[in-house]
Amino acid sequence: MKPPPELRSLARWTTRPRVLGSCVGVMLALLHIHLSHTLPTEGRLPLSILGLCALGLFLGLGGLRDSRALRTLIALGEGRLPTRPEHLRRALQEVAAMPGVGFWFALQGWLGGTVLVAVSFPLLAHVSWTEGLRVVLMGLSLGPLSSMLVYLMLVRRARVTLERLVAEGLSPLEVLAALPPRRMHIRRRLVVFTAIAVLSPSLFILDVAFTRTVAVVDAWAQATTPQAREEILVRARKGEGPPLGLLAGLVTLLVLGTAALAGTALSEPLRAITEDATRIARGEVRPPRVIHAEDEVWATSAAFTQMQVQLVQALTQLRKAGIQISSTTEQLVATSTEQEVGADEQAGALNATSATTEELARSAQQIADSAESVSAIAETTFGAAQSGQRGATAFLGAMQRMKHDNEAIADAVVRLNKRVQQIGKVVEFINEIADKSDLLALNAELEGTKSGEVGRGFSLVAAEMRRLAENVIRSTKEIEGLIGEIRDATNAAVMATEAGLKTTELGTLLAAQVDDSLGLILELARQTSHAVRSISLATQQQQTGTDQLAAAMGDILRVTEQNAAATKQMVAANADLSTLAHDLQHVVERFHVETGEG
Repeated sequence: MKPPPELRSLARWTTRPRVLGSCVGVMLALLHIHLSHTLPTEGRLPLSILGLCALGLFLGLGGLRDSRALRTLIALGEGRLPTRPEHLRRALQEVAAMPGVGFWFALQGWLGGTVLVAVSFPLLAHVSWTEGLRVVLMGLSLGPLSSMLVYLMLVRRARVTLERLVAEGLSPLEVLAALPPRRMHIRRRLVVFTAIAVLSPSLFILDVAFTRTVAVVDAWAQATTPQAREEILVRARKGEGPPLGLLAGLVTLLVLGTAALAGTALSEPLRAITEDATRIARGEVRPPRVIHAEDEVWATSAAFTQMQVQLVQALTQLRKAGIQISSTTEQLVATSTEQEVGADEQAGALNATSATTEELARSAQQIADSAESVSAIAETTFGAAQSGQRGATAFLGAMQRMKHDNEAIADAVVRLNKRVQQIGKVVEFINEIADKSDLLALNAELEGTKSGEVGRGFSLVAAEMRRLAENVIRSTKEIEGLIGEIRDATNAAVMATEAGLKTTELGTLLAAQVDDSLGLILELARQTSHAVRSISLATQQQQTGTDQLAAAMGDILRVTEQNAAATKQMVAANADLSTLAHDLQHVVERFHVETGEG
């Protein structure tokens, strides 16, 4: 992942003042060692080496500490993390905490390094332990001042770094959410800075002066002749000249530089806030920007940024509202004028409507009376329909019973026809037997005649049998005639029965249709009766409602007249509102809101 060019090596650039401030303090300490002539000559080189070693150790530990304190910013600069809002907010928090972290780390480094050098120096240089105490005093005098210088330089670098991070896509509100103004320590910081600015050079110069004085007094006390004492005083005057003044001047420059940085750190955000406030007072409203600061100044900057955001939103909404109000009031003026004309027309229309409503009330009374008559007729129709349905139901039952009886007769006639046919077959069989008996009797009589006297009795019997057969044949013919008549009669009965069945079925079907029709008529009569009853009730309610409508129309007429008067007042009020809208638009147009990212 390729990191943004603005974030490359930004972490190293931000923490570089820590190295510079620490080196300034150590260089001043080395100058004091070599120019003050208060330390033994044989101990100056070992002390310088120990100081440089302590500085190297401090710088190495400081690099590790910076890597841990700015790990998100380093990852963003190396491209190991994308420039997402959550990563940028985390980097903002790390950079904002960096000046305080750098101050305490530098102060602890000076104290720890001074103690380490003070313990090691007497052992390596073979000097008294009082020289180690002087090293501790020198560290206490230069360490806080150097740490304050580191803090102030880190503050300026951190502000620039915060601006670059914000430029990667964070809005002012997101910055304020990531860095809420909670700690208010500017008074304590000023007290600490004043104490360091006053006490550190005082201790430094006091150490040099006191050591020189003690050395001169000791040498003067050990001198035995006036010439030797005079030489000591001359040498002391020469030694206290340029070296002591140079050291005092350097310490003074360091204090003044630290004071200038402190004043700049306080004045820069206040100057930026003043410029933005002056620009807003002139009516130039730009996109809100975050002015980075610390403590109470940061709280002021955050509140000012929130005020700018809300001011931009309010001005934008006011501008839109002014335009909308202006157009709306113009429409209201036009609409009110139309309403004023319409109110007069409405009053005239309501007068006509009121008269029509009274006429409607009279018509409703007539309709109610007619509905009562129709309701009585509907009740009578419903009763007649019920009687007709009962008669049709009884007729349908009788037709169904007749249909059943005709079906039974048809079945009996069919069975009779079958019996007659069977009897005809039996008669035919008897007729055949009679014919054969007649023929046999004739043959027997002939044979008996041929036999003479012997067969005469047999001939008589045969003759009788022939007469009997002829009688049977005549009877069977009569029976066949009767059977034919019965068959014709049964056929006619069958045809009549079938016609009766068809007629009965048709009658049953018609009776069922009549019953269904009467049922439908009954249902319609019932519905008609209910509908007429409902109509009668509705007409009564309509009459009541019409009376109320007539009264309401009178009230509406009065209200309409009042509305006409109110409409005239509204026309005047809308004209005043239109004037106010134009005035509001002119006031908002004094502010020029510049658009931009964020």
